[in-house]
Amino acid sequence: MDFRIADSFTSSLSRLTADEQKAAKTTAFDLQINPAHPGLKFHKLDKAKDPNFWSVRVSGDIRLIVHKTAKDILLCYVDHHDKAYSWAERRKLEAHPKTGAAQMVVIHERHQEVVRQIFKEPTQPELKKPTPFARLSDDELLGYGVPKESLAEVRAADEDSILDIATQLPAEAAEALLTIATGGTPQPREVTVGADPFEHPDAQRRFRVITDIDELERALEYPWEQWTTFLHPVQRSLVQKEFGGPARVAGSAGTGKTIVAIHRAAVLARRNPDARILLTTFSSTLASSLAIKLGRLVGSEPRVRERIDVESLDAVASRLYQRTIGPVRNVSHDQLGRAIDEAISRHPDNSFSAAFVRSEWNDVVDAWQLRTWDEYRDVERLGRKTRLPEKQRRMLWSIFVGVRSQLADSESLTRAEVYARLTAHYTEGGKPPYDFIVVDEAQDVSVPQLRLLAAMGRGRSNALFFAGDLGQRIFQLPFSWKSLGVDIRGRSATLRVNYRTSHQIRMKADRLLDSETSDVDGNVDTRTGTVSVFNGPQPVVNEFNDEQQEIQAVGEWLSQVVRDGVKPDEIGVFIRSEAQIPRAEAAVRAGGLSAIVLREDVKSSRNHVSIATMHLSKGLEFRTAVVMACDDEVLPLQERIESIADDADLEEVYETERHLLYVACTRARDWLFVSGVKPVSEFLDDFRSEVGLLRDAS
Repeated sequence: MDFRIADSFTSSLSRLTADEQKAAKTTAFDLQINPAHPGLKFHKLDKAKDPNFWSVRVSGDIRLIVHKTAKDILLCYVDHHDKAYSWAERRKLEAHPKTGAAQMVVIHERHQEVVRQIFKEPTQPELKKPTPFARLSDDELLGYGVPKESLAEVRAADEDSILDIATQLPAEAAEALLTIATGGTPQPREVTVGADPFEHPDAQRRFRVITDIDELERALEYPWEQWTTFLHPVQRSLVQKEFGGPARVAGSAGTGKTIVAIHRAAVLARRNPDARILLTTFSSTLASSLAIKLGRLVGSEPRVRERIDVESLDAVASRLYQRTIGPVRNVSHDQLGRAIDEAISRHPDNSFSAAFVRSEWNDVVDAWQLRTWDEYRDVERLGRKTRLPEKQRRMLWSIFVGVRSQLADSESLTRAEVYARLTAHYTEGGKPPYDFIVVDEAQDVSVPQLRLLAAMGRGRSNALFFAGDLGQRIFQLPFSWKSLGVDIRGRSATLRVNYRTSHQIRMKADRLLDSETSDVDGNVDTRTGTVSVFNGPQPVVNEFNDEQQEIQAVGEWLSQVVRDGVKPDEIGVFIRSEAQIPRAEAAVRAGGLSAIVLREDVKSSRNHVSIATMHLSKGLEFRTAVVMACDDEVLPLQERIESIADDADLEEVYETERHLLYVACTRARDWLFVSGVKPVSEFLDDFRSEVGLLRDAS
C-alpha cells in the first residue's frame, strides 16, 4: 500500500498550534507504520461526495482527513472537527478527464432560487467588466487543467472574482488562468490519461509518496516550507536537467530560485556519490540560511549532506588560499582607506573626490586586477558612467600605483588579489576542489569571484549553476560574464510562478522595477507573465508628519496583525541603514512587542520581531513586513548621492536604491506596511496608482 501526503495537509498542519501539530504528527506516524492498527479510530464520512474520505481522531477536537482505498492511503487535511468535516464534504479526489493528473477538486453546490419579477423604470445599464475566459471553449479550459465542475464558474469570472476562484482551483489551472488574465499564453498541460494519475508532473507537485518514517518526519517537521516536499514541474525539470555548460535560473522575488538551487545541489550529490559539491552565495548570512534549508531537505541523508559544503564565497576563498598557497593577510577596510588617502595627498593636482577615487579603485582597478597603465587606459569601465579622458586616467593611475606600493610594503592582500591568485592556481592546472558549484543570489557575485568560479568549473557539463534576479542587484556594478568565461546563453530559464508573495504585494512591488532588465551580455530578465498563486490584503502605504506619528501608526498596525494571529517571529521590520534602527525599535515597542536586531552574527529568535537593514533582508521571508523610514534623503541615501563626483553616476545609485526597496518589500508573504515621514522618498510615488489585475497587465 502506498502512503502519500498532500500539500493541503502540510498547509493545514502549519495553521495548528504547536501542541496540536505534535498530536497530528504522532497520528500520521501511526498511520504510516500500521494503517490497520486497532488504536486508530477511523470514521466514515457519510456526507462526503467522495466515498473514500475518512476521518481519523487525533485528539478531543482535532481530526485528520484521509483518502483511503485498497491500494493507497493519502493524508489530505487536518483541523478542528467541524472544519475538517466541512473541508472533506466539499471536495473529491479524481483524475482530470483530459490531462490525467490527480486533483483535489472543490465541489460547487448548485442552488436554485425563485425570482419574483419586479418591473422598474429603465436605468442606465452598468458597464460590464471583462470576462477574459468567456471566449475559451471547454476543451481549451480542460487543457489548462481546469476541473470539469469549475468550467461554468471560470468562464463567468471577471477581474473582481478571478483571484477568489483561482484559490479554489488546482495550482496548474490557477496559474494558467492568471497568466491569461495578465496577457500571457500558458503552456498546455502534459496528457497522460490511462497512466497512474499520481505520476503526472502536475500531481507530483501536490502529492508525494512517503517511503519511510524518516521521510515523513522530514516532510512534517517544517510544514510551512512545502518546498521541502513539493516542487513545481518547471522547478523539478531545472533541478534534474543536464546542462552542457554554465546554466542559470532567473525569476522575480518569491519564484523559488533559491529552492531550485538547494534541490539542484542535493540532486547532484545523489547522482554522483563520489563528487564534492559547493552551495554558495556572496554573503555569510545568506550562506547560513542556505545551510539551514539544505539541512531540512537532506537531514535524513547524512552521506548526501556531508558532501555538500555551504559557505560564502569569501569564506571558501580564504580556506582554499590557505590550503593551496599559504596564510592570508587581508588588508582591512580602514587600512585600505588610509593607503588611498595618503596616495591622493601626494597628488595636489587631483580634481576627484576621495570617494570617487575609492570607488574607482574598488570597482575597476582592484576588481579587474589591472596591473599596468596600458590595462587601465584601455579597460571598459562598465557600470561607471563618468567618462575619463586619457589625461585624467593617467593622473588617477599614478595614485593607484602609490596604493599598490603601500599594500606591497605591508604584505597585505585585498580580497580581489586573493581571488586572483586562486584563479591563477586553478587555471594553471591545480585540481578543482569541487565537481559541481551551485551559486545563489548570483546577480551580486563580483568580478573576482566569477573569475574563480569559471576557473574551477573549467567548462565542464553541470559544473556551474547560478540562481539570481537582475532586479535584485544591490551590491555589484554590471559586467560581462561572457568575457570571464561564463556564457549562459541558451542555458537560462525564468521562473514565473510566485509562491511566497501575495498577488497584491507582488503587483505593488513590481511597480518599482522595469518590466525587463538586461545584463551586459544581452540576457534579459522579464517580469511580465509572473503570477502569484494566492490572494491577500492590499499593502498599506502611508506618509506621516513626523517620526513619532509614524512610530505610533506602525506600532498600532503591528498590534493588529498580532491580534489577527501573526506571531512576533513572523514579522520583519526593515530600514535603509543602521541610523534608522532606533526608530524601528521604538515602533515595535509601541506595538507592545520585543525586537531583535539582525546582523551578520545575529539571527532571528522566537517571540521577537526581527529588525534589519534592507541589505540584510536578502534571503529572509516573513508573513508580515514593515518597511519604514522611507523618507526623502534616507531613500535614496543622501550620503551615497553626495559621494558621486559626476551626475552621470547618479543613475546607478538610484537604480540600486530602488532595488533595495523592492527587495525589502518582497520579503512579505501576506501583509506589507510601507511608510515614511514627509517629504517621503520619491520611490513611494510608484505605489500610488491603484489598478486592477487586467488593467495593470495591459
